[in-house]
Order: sequence, then structure tokens, then C-alpha cells
Amino acid sequence: MTWISSITRGLFEPERNTSPGELWFFKFFELFVVCYTIYYVWKWGWYTQLRNVEVVLPLGLANYLDVSLFFDHYLALINAAIITLLITLCFLRKGPKWLYMVVLVLFHLQHVIRFSQGEIPHSQHLIGMSVFCFAIGAWFFPSLKQMPRFVMGAIIFFIGLGYTSAFFSKLIGTGINWYDGRHLWLWISEKSIDILSREGVYSPNFLQQLALNSTSIASVILLIGWFTELIGFTMWWHKLRPYTTTLLIGMHFGITLTMNIRFDAFVIQLILVGFPWYLLIDNLVKSAPPWLQKII
Repeated sequence: MTWISSITRGLFEPERNTSPGELWFFKFFELFVVCYTIYYVWKWGWYTQLRNVEVVLPLGLANYLDVSLFFDHYLALINAAIITLLITLCFLRKGPKWLYMVVLVLFHLQHVIRFSQGEIPHSQHLIGMSVFCFAIGAWFFPSLKQMPRFVMGAIIFFIGLGYTSAFFSKLIGTGINWYDGRHLWLWISEKSIDILSREGVYSPNFLQQLALNSTSIASVILLIGWFTELIGFTMWWHKLRPYTTTLLIGMHFGITLTMNIRFDAFVIQLILVGFPWYLLIDNLVKSAPPWLQKII
């Protein structure tokens, strides 16, 4: 068996029959993506309307379109309303197959409008990637079996690729000494300034104190996280996926404890895609009703 064949089988499991639990879980996961998409576009829309004044960092479409046009006249909020309507129709499978692609473009537009000011968080990227996978799946793989398998498999592929490429990005950008504990000291100090300016007080937790008291401990913390990123691609094989996912979730909790950086939507999505929840649902339900099959 070639590597490509092995990866394909691990991601899409073409030989496994579609089960009711798989359909129920897929629709629940889509609801999760839809809800977070709606939450983000309205959050970004209100932020843009109240605070954005000029473009500081043009991203994506903002390199070709003057997104400052959306800073006034409630245009960002109107875009949020349009996205909400369209993604609801997509969830109910109303409208053309390419409708999810329109949602993707408008979602990206809303993202670059909001973050034209600079610092970009991570969780939104995984939601955006999920919308992209739904857009491709709905357009090219709309059947009852192909749609769930393609969407979930593609999302898992990009998650694994993202983590492993993050390892090599650090290696290329900083070198083999990236895990030097003094780097963690710097990042803890940087985040302490953010917290102090926001809350007026900062007190390092137990893990941060351990890291700040010893370069060796700080280096071990970074090395564990770095190695976990390296093996992210092992999510591509379904037998290894739960174990890799558990390590990745643990890594994110470690990042939160050491650097006060939260990945709420990211971690929730890891929990959803990294474990075979459909097997549990199959023990509870024996069939998928016709109305559910119509909106897959």
C-alpha cells in the first residue's frame, strides 16, 4: 500500500459503511461550525462598526479591495446579516450547491475587515477552514456518504498538516534552538504586559513560576509542545487519531497555562473531530430519519 493510499484510507475510510451515528454527528458538527461562524461575523461586525478607522494590515482580499468602505454605514453588520441568512440556508440544504462558497468568500471578507488592525487569533482560522471544506464538499461531493466523509477527512487533513508545518516553520525561522527556555521567558513576559494593561494586575501561576525559575524546565515545556506539533500529521490515520488529538489538546492547555493564550473554538473542534463519537451515537440510535438524510 502506497503512502497516498494509506493516508486516503485513514482520512476518508471509503470501505466503512455509513451509519446513523455518523449522519447525526456530522449534522451536529455542521451546526457547531454554523453557530461559531455566525458568532464570529457578528462579533467582527460590531467591532468594525465601533472601532475600525483605517486599514493598518491589509490581508487577503484587502490587498485588492479597499475594506475601509465597510467601516461606516453599518456595512460590516449588513454583511454579517447576509452571512447568517446564507449559512442557515446552507445548513438546511436550501439553494444551489455553490452557496457555501459564497458564505466562504463573505466570511473571509468579514475577517479581513475586522483584522485590518493587526493581531490575528488562531481559532477563527480553523472555523474558516471548516467552512471551506463544507463548501468543497457541498459542491463536489453532495451524496449522503461522500459529503460527511470528505468534509471530516479534509478538516482532519488540514489540522494535521497545520500542526506539522508549524513545527517546521519554527525550525526554519528560529533554528534548532527554538526550544531554548529563554524564549518562553520572553513570551511569558510579553503576555504579562498584555494582562497587566488589561486587568491592572498580573500574578504568574505555578507552571509559569517553574518555567521562570529554571531554563531547563522552560526548555522541556517548549520541547514537549514542539514535538507534539511535529506528530500532528499522525491524525491522518484513524487508529492513531484519538491519541494524537489527546496530546494536541494537552499541548493547548499547556500553552494556556504558560502563556495565557486561549484556543477555545480550536480545542472544542479538536475534541469533536479527533474522536470517533459516531460509535457512541450508534449505540444510542438505530436509524437516521428521512428529514435528516435530506439535509446532509
